[in-house]
Amino acid sequence: MSAVSICKTVSRVVKFRLPAQYSSVSLNAQNRRSFHLYSPEPFHPIPDKSPTWMSAEEAVRVVRSDMRVYVHGAAATPITLVEALSEHGLSSSLSNVEVMHIHTEGPGTYAKPEYEGIFRSNSLFIGANCREAVNSGRGDFTPIFLCEIPLLFRRKLIELDVAMISVSSPDKHGFCTLGPSVDCTRAAIQNARFIIGLVNPHMPRTFGDGMIHMSHFDAMVKGDYPLPELKATEQTDIEKQIGRVIAGNLVQDGATLQMGIGSIPDAVLDALWSHRDLGIHSEMFSDGVMDLVERGAITNAQKVIHPGKIVGGFAMGTRKLYEFMDDNPFIVMCDIAFVNNVSIISQNPRVTAINSCIEVDLTGQVVSDSIGTRMYSGVGGQVDFMRGAALSNDGLGKPILALPSTTKRGESKIVPFIKEGAGVVTTRAHVHYIVTEYGIAFLFGKNVRQRAHALIEIAHPDHREHLEEAAFKRLKCMPSA
Repeated sequence: MSAVSICKTVSRVVKFRLPAQYSSVSLNAQNRRSFHLYSPEPFHPIPDKSPTWMSAEEAVRVVRSDMRVYVHGAAATPITLVEALSEHGLSSSLSNVEVMHIHTEGPGTYAKPEYEGIFRSNSLFIGANCREAVNSGRGDFTPIFLCEIPLLFRRKLIELDVAMISVSSPDKHGFCTLGPSVDCTRAAIQNARFIIGLVNPHMPRTFGDGMIHMSHFDAMVKGDYPLPELKATEQTDIEKQIGRVIAGNLVQDGATLQMGIGSIPDAVLDALWSHRDLGIHSEMFSDGVMDLVERGAITNAQKVIHPGKIVGGFAMGTRKLYEFMDDNPFIVMCDIAFVNNVSIISQNPRVTAINSCIEVDLTGQVVSDSIGTRMYSGVGGQVDFMRGAALSNDGLGKPILALPSTTKRGESKIVPFIKEGAGVVTTRAHVHYIVTEYGIAFLFGKNVRQRAHALIEIAHPDHREHLEEAAFKRLKCMPSA
């Protein structure tokens, strides 16, 4: 590292001053963080450094006005710390604290109306607890590919003052893990100035990139509560049919699967029990993957990247899943910059990426993050895996997007034009397979007239005539194969 770089790093550390009442931690943080001058790597133990154990209320006092706080997401959301932070902001009259995260679980108290002006959430992927804040203007949404979120931290485009994370209990060597959610959190803890760890014995101890030695924490807090669970909802007959269409026609034995979240990916997994030698390389996974392992359908035997192992960025499911993950070398949880890297994805055999979406227009533009102007979720890893499958080295990849043909109100999800304000996540140039309960439309290499024809054929029969008329009006010719 050059002298100039060292000076810049020292300058960043010096500017981060803690409140006077936090003096004991201040000494640890400012006099013992010189390791940042040569290595942000959380794997190695830092000689003669140990964290200060304290309550959640004490730990969050480090947060002051105008700071940026990163919060661990999904099943690893440190709910105890989040609640303490929210109370601290209110009682200490903080202002303009930015809370950055992918989707989190729990109430998301900081995003509620009464905390406006104290906190402002910045969702890199919108969860249910921040959706109202984003759509009411009290919270922000940053559109970004999931694989590129770590670049924000590693390139110092976004600098983090404090990271609040959940970890499994330290082992005899002092190593904790990020449990079911390594995702972009590894990059966050590599670059945050102050790290608070919530040690929860319910967190599964996982293998992969999520190891962090306890000497890297500035404060540690004991927590003891079950992780948030994502329980499967009852699948509709339409979703089951979509699952059967995909499993029976597009998923081959030996395929490497990426599954998004939701009822349709779950329906696909439920229809794969007779398949063999499937592999998993996916940004996320849930209970359906565990069930296929127990059935013998998933072996990961033919994978090129981490053969014999499930590779994921984060997992969200039931307690049974978290117990399955605990201390299980069959599962490797990795940095999302690796998991979702197109050049990594494409090396696996028969990459089959299965994701859901909200709306598709007759030219193949895919809306996945919004309903008109109303922001709903985010960009996530959909495009990462659409490209990885499309560019697979063996030429056998299948990028699949699935959706019911109609909404619950009977409106067609295949439309002449996307809704005003809706965001195109997967472009018409990226799309390959669109699947509804009525079949499969293969759009890659098709012109716009052919695409309209293929999409109308898998639309709900009640809407096909209208869509054909709209296509003629838009294209000035009849859609045809």
